[in-house]
Amino acid sequence: MTLLFKVDDARGCAWKSLFEKHAPDIEVRFWPDIGDPSQVRYFAAWQPPRQLHERFPNLEVIFATSAGVDQFDLGELPEHIQVVRMLDPGIVQGIVEYACFAVLSLHRQIPLYLQQQQAGRWQDHLLTPAAQRRVGVMGLGNLGIAVLQNLRTFNFQLHGWARSQKRIDGVQCHAGNDQLEPFLNQCDILICLLPLTDDTRGLLNARTLAALPTGASLINLGRGGHLQEDDLLEALACGQLSHAILDVLNEEPPSPDHRFWQHPQIWLTPHVGAMTAPQSAFPGLLENLRRHQAGEPMQGLIKRDHGY
Repeated sequence: MTLLFKVDDARGCAWKSLFEKHAPDIEVRFWPDIGDPSQVRYFAAWQPPRQLHERFPNLEVIFATSAGVDQFDLGELPEHIQVVRMLDPGIVQGIVEYACFAVLSLHRQIPLYLQQQQAGRWQDHLLTPAAQRRVGVMGLGNLGIAVLQNLRTFNFQLHGWARSQKRIDGVQCHAGNDQLEPFLNQCDILICLLPLTDDTRGLLNARTLAALPTGASLINLGRGGHLQEDDLLEALACGQLSHAILDVLNEEPPSPDHRFWQHPQIWLTPHVGAMTAPQSAFPGLLENLRRHQAGEPMQGLIKRDHGY
């Protein structure tokens, strides 16, 4: 069987070495050196080219090299082609690290102290105990659950929201549209880890941001499409929000004149919350290839009606 990757050269070298050492029976090719397209049964990429099924008539599975698949046009793919998201423990670890860094920075008012440093002002501020700080996570999949479990270490009041009801130790869980506003009302720091679907696109908007406590902060680790950027700017300008930490944007990279670049209340990072590492992702990918070979269900297989 043949697996075709569309990745950068550095990752390509790592993937090639891993397959040569641990699965030499699997032929691995790298875009654009596709060879005979009729031999390609598996394709792995962050963002595959259009009409992939027409280029590769025997394609059976597309592996996303990411935890999300919103960058794929699922509507153009025939039903017989399965789409599988990456289950890389390195992605989970990266998101946990970023979320903890962001929450603790906001909790300890680091943005304010950095502004004071730049202004040459030495002034302390009262510290809110962690037990009095309410942190909420939107999206209770494996990433959201891992973030909440790690935040328990700091004794925050933890809340979670998802489309369907969940139970997580130490977390007050909310579910569905009816419980969205009550959830938001209790989030001093809100983290978005939702998948991007038709239902969640633009969910961080004027209405939902207004439901947060005055002076709350936002961390977006989901997708740029979750956030209505103009609504965020208005919420920051009027004091409804005090700060935002954004790792994702609608346009990546943003234009040089984008208003987020120099905004004093926004920290911006270039979609680095987590990145797939071949070394940590390889075991899960190989297991799924073996499962497919054996006719067994693969892990991380997306439900097309859900979009994740």
